[in-house]
Amino acid sequence: MSELEYPPARRLDLTEDVLGYQVSDPYRWLEDDTSGERAGWLAAEADLFGSYQAELPGRDRLAARVRELLGTGYAGTPVWRGERCFFTRRDPQSEHGVLFTQVNGGPVEVLVDPMAIDPSGLTTLDAWQPDKEGRLLAYQLSEGGDEESLLRVTDVTTGSLVDGPVDRCRYSNVAWLPGGKAFYYTRRLPPQAVPDGESQYHRRVYLHQVGTPADEDVLIFGDGRDKTDYYSASVSRDGRWLVIGASRGTAPRNDLWIADLSESDPASPDLRVIQEGIDAQTGVWVGRDGRLYVFTDAGAPRGRIAVTDPADPGPGTWRDLIAEDPGAVLRGYAILDGPELGRPVLLASWTRHALSEITVHDLARGEPLGQVPLPGLGTAGGLSERPEGGHEAWFGYTDYTTSSVVLRFDARDSSVTTWATAPGRVEVPAVTARQVAYPSKDGTTVRMLVISAAGAPDGPRPAILYGYGGFDVSLTPAYSPNVLAWVSAGGVYAIANLRGGSEEGEEWHRAGMLDRKRCVFDDFHAAAETLIRDGWTTAGQLAISGGSNGGLLVGAALTQRPELYAAVICSAPLLDMVRYERFGLGQTWNVEYGSASDAEQLGWLLSYSPYHHVTDGVAYPAALFTVFTNDTRVDPVHAYKMCAALQHASSSGRPVLLRAEGQVGHGARAVSRTAELAGDTLAFAARHTGLRV
Repeated sequence: MSELEYPPARRLDLTEDVLGYQVSDPYRWLEDDTSGERAGWLAAEADLFGSYQAELPGRDRLAARVRELLGTGYAGTPVWRGERCFFTRRDPQSEHGVLFTQVNGGPVEVLVDPMAIDPSGLTTLDAWQPDKEGRLLAYQLSEGGDEESLLRVTDVTTGSLVDGPVDRCRYSNVAWLPGGKAFYYTRRLPPQAVPDGESQYHRRVYLHQVGTPADEDVLIFGDGRDKTDYYSASVSRDGRWLVIGASRGTAPRNDLWIADLSESDPASPDLRVIQEGIDAQTGVWVGRDGRLYVFTDAGAPRGRIAVTDPADPGPGTWRDLIAEDPGAVLRGYAILDGPELGRPVLLASWTRHALSEITVHDLARGEPLGQVPLPGLGTAGGLSERPEGGHEAWFGYTDYTTSSVVLRFDARDSSVTTWATAPGRVEVPAVTARQVAYPSKDGTTVRMLVISAAGAPDGPRPAILYGYGGFDVSLTPAYSPNVLAWVSAGGVYAIANLRGGSEEGEEWHRAGMLDRKRCVFDDFHAAAETLIRDGWTTAGQLAISGGSNGGLLVGAALTQRPELYAAVICSAPLLDMVRYERFGLGQTWNVEYGSASDAEQLGWLLSYSPYHHVTDGVAYPAALFTVFTNDTRVDPVHAYKMCAALQHASSSGRPVLLRAEGQVGHGARAVSRTAELAGDTLAFAARHTGLRV
């Protein structure tokens, strides 16, 4: 390929004393989004990547293969309101999923189709919630990847707009009161009511009367609390009980309150504490039997289910129904208590070392009764039942070769049948997935799944190692066109279940956050060393990939162990950990990473901050930074500064490139854009690991 000439990037002689640490920041000027100099540099980087992309072998073939594999589409689990169900589905040639409704097996009708709303493909459906009767639907749309959800209410039968749009509803759930005349929801304060730079924060819980101006909504909760607090609201099916939750940013703990709306005005609920100031994550739901079901990790890092009286809901009254399993993590549950059942049951969804299980229990006492058979070693999720009760539950299933299937469990005879499958049919390559356990630097046992083509010859092959390791996120088996395209071309794909995730429960999460973040990187390096030692690959054939917090992971990996990796794909990353709180939603993450405003915590951050560990003259791996200019979570400036620093410092001669894509953000995107991105990233990895595509 042609030799690359990097665009000039001015280096500042800028070193500051930050709480006693000497911190250099030579590319601070790239933070100024009004700068003509920055615009010129970004334009030159785009030209550089364009010329590289044009010569990249296999790029079009890989993009086409990913697009073909995406042609399965998907089917979502149903949400029921009486005989009416709501579900999402993406058909094989569609760019986005569509929200449908169906009554009692009748014709399927479209409710929200993002492509019909915006044929450009830039509009996404962020969230939706039917009212308790299934007559109205609240749904949220955003445009161009900004995730700034606008909330609307539509009549399910006529399709006519009833209310909205209401702005500033990002990450808002909707909790309907019976009758469809009002709901609780979360909305940010208007920008003019908050300090400059804080418009992404300052949420409040409101009561909204359908059809009235949002500015007349009644403030219910959140006044005077921390600006980074997130809130949730739910209302029991009978409308009696309101539950409000609050958490500080992404902290793994929350406070909960409950109000009996039969004894207080919904516009001024008398909230009583369920849990406050406790270091635990808890959710509650009032069952049809009148008991309060408590799903918590309090005293049980892998999760347990307790029951109590909603009128006396404090932790001292909780009685265990499903105890903690020392080898599995509790993920969810459903209650089946229809009159046709002689014994009401509870279904509990678990993961054991990232593989799903569903167990059946007696509802009254929690004793185990059996297990729900699953199609394979994969991921089961979205467990749900009818709000009014019954004998049926639905859940989704996926694995590395199964796009999506929705299964129905019938508690009358414990049978499992297929309710829906992905609508498209594609030829999926035969693969094998092996779970490998390996020791990390400190001796902790970590696991990863290694996927390769069935019948592939033994011996080292080009490989991609993927990881995340943060925010309690669990990496479980799922259909991935990127993985399948890479493996079918002859490569190996490994996914590491690092500390910082939730694969082994909340203790596993906390073992990789704050001052223990280094353990995540150690786990990742050990995964790479295991792949090499066991003969899957070599350092010269190994690429690493990660996005968001996973972008921080691979950014740290390339600066800590540059000799261990041939190529790095770093997507939407955090890389300047001294200044990350100044951008996007950064201040909501200091409960995970620590804050640069605290001297001790700044020390943790500086110990691994990738941007601050780029060293002149080091032979760094080939690096591709992919960013999305409408990303309102992680600002692309992290990648801009890191790219400039590596282009200046690396002595390897391997390319350091920036792929900046407009009109998309951190989350959902159209299928065609997904395939184009995959073509670029997989071809880059193939080029620098020796995979012929």
